[in-house]
Amino acid sequence: MNKLNMSEIQKKDEQIVQIDDKEALRKEALTELDMSSWTAAHWRAVLVAGSGFLTDSYDNFVISLIVSIIGYVYYAQGKNNGNVPGVEAAWVKAMSSWGNLVGQFAFGIMGDVYGRKKMYGVELIILIVGAIGCALAAQPATKNFGISAILGFWRFVLGVGVGGDYPVSGVITSEFASAKNRGTMIALVFAMQGVGFVLGTVVAIFALMAFKDSAIADPTNLDYVWRILAGFGVVPALCAVYYRLTIPETPRFAIDVEGDVAKGAASANQFLKGGNVEAAENVHGEVAQRKPYLQGLKEYFGKWGNLKVLIGTAMSWFLLDIGFYGTNLNTSTIVKTMGFVPTADKKKIPWENVWASAKGTAVVNLIGALGYIFCVATVDRVGRKPLQMGGFVILTILFAIMASQFNWLTSSGGNTTFVILYCLAQFFFNFGPNSTTFIVPAEAYPTHVRSSGHGISAAAGKLGAIFAAQLFDPVNSGAGIQPLMYIFTGVMAGGILSTFLIPETNGKTLEELGDYE
Repeated sequence: MNKLNMSEIQKKDEQIVQIDDKEALRKEALTELDMSSWTAAHWRAVLVAGSGFLTDSYDNFVISLIVSIIGYVYYAQGKNNGNVPGVEAAWVKAMSSWGNLVGQFAFGIMGDVYGRKKMYGVELIILIVGAIGCALAAQPATKNFGISAILGFWRFVLGVGVGGDYPVSGVITSEFASAKNRGTMIALVFAMQGVGFVLGTVVAIFALMAFKDSAIADPTNLDYVWRILAGFGVVPALCAVYYRLTIPETPRFAIDVEGDVAKGAASANQFLKGGNVEAAENVHGEVAQRKPYLQGLKEYFGKWGNLKVLIGTAMSWFLLDIGFYGTNLNTSTIVKTMGFVPTADKKKIPWENVWASAKGTAVVNLIGALGYIFCVATVDRVGRKPLQMGGFVILTILFAIMASQFNWLTSSGGNTTFVILYCLAQFFFNFGPNSTTFIVPAEAYPTHVRSSGHGISAAAGKLGAIFAAQLFDPVNSGAGIQPLMYIFTGVMAGGILSTFLIPETNGKTLEELGDYE
């Protein structure tokens, strides 16, 4: 009997030692990540993760031009007079956002169920297939099924890939980043949207210049231009596929969700390339039993304090995207209303109208892209919540001025002021809530539901984008842009209120934010 008792006691002692060893190694591995200096590994992670956001913003830039060009090429005859019908144009622009919604929600969940690594790269492959499909979209033979429907389908596929990139890239970046530079690193990933705007500008200008003579002689040659614009987004995505497929599982997911401390420590080493965490061959024992996903999700968000944060991140993103996508998907239309570029005259050569639209859109987007730089420089100094709150406040004021003074601002005396106000709005979108609504959900939740929390919040944002994309063209066709400016004023004011629900995540480790137990 004594021998049996001694044996049981010895077993329990060994289990306690194993638990202590695992907890010590877990702490060491995560501390190594949190305290790490900025290295080449962090830069590589930013570039690899940011490739999807670059393609996303590139697509948002060029789709407005693509719709204009398709009007000249496929809708030149009959009552359309070179314009894609309003409802069709709205659906073409919105289909990418519908795909985003599906991708964000699905990949957000799968990122928590199957792991970050297994999902990473899959969404980029979907994105590449969608972009190629857009570039090769053909006019079908049937009269009831036009080029807009085919292009819309492939933009939906493209959108699924882009949408899946949001939660997976955001969470992977967050979980590999150091605590002191986490906001900067995530903001840099998201700032690749600004690079996408610039790239879209360059590709559009060069493509239009290359086909200038042939397009002036025959406007149907603009068909080559929009296909180049649609297909070029594949290039940055192709550059990142290999690195995404070979990136290690994040240490936090391996340790806190899979229960494999040795794998997590090895992953930290692999990422940091010479980190001080041992490979943990001396840590033995069974991998901890994982709690069922739905049970963990229900238990966590079943608490009001946690659910309140999810409501805050989701609602902020929803309201933000109504304004952000409502303007960005239609910048070429708005700059014509400003008088910044000549209003398209269908009697003029179509190439000239597209060229003027491209130049005006380029200037606005280049100024707006500066906002990402300011966010990267300040997000770990000022904090996420002040940037989001301040951004929503300033945007509310700017849109209120543009709405209330619309008639004067669109006259010959006020159009310069309209240009300045609109460019400032694009700047403060990116300096403030457009960046912070992406950053906070990647930090505010514990590891086992972090991807889901980010995916749900991002999907809510895309509902706002869909609302804006399908509202803009019909309202603009009927009542003009002024009512839209009032709508944007209201939703930005709503963003101020939603920001009160989110926590300040600056300067805290993910374990502190997720209340790890």
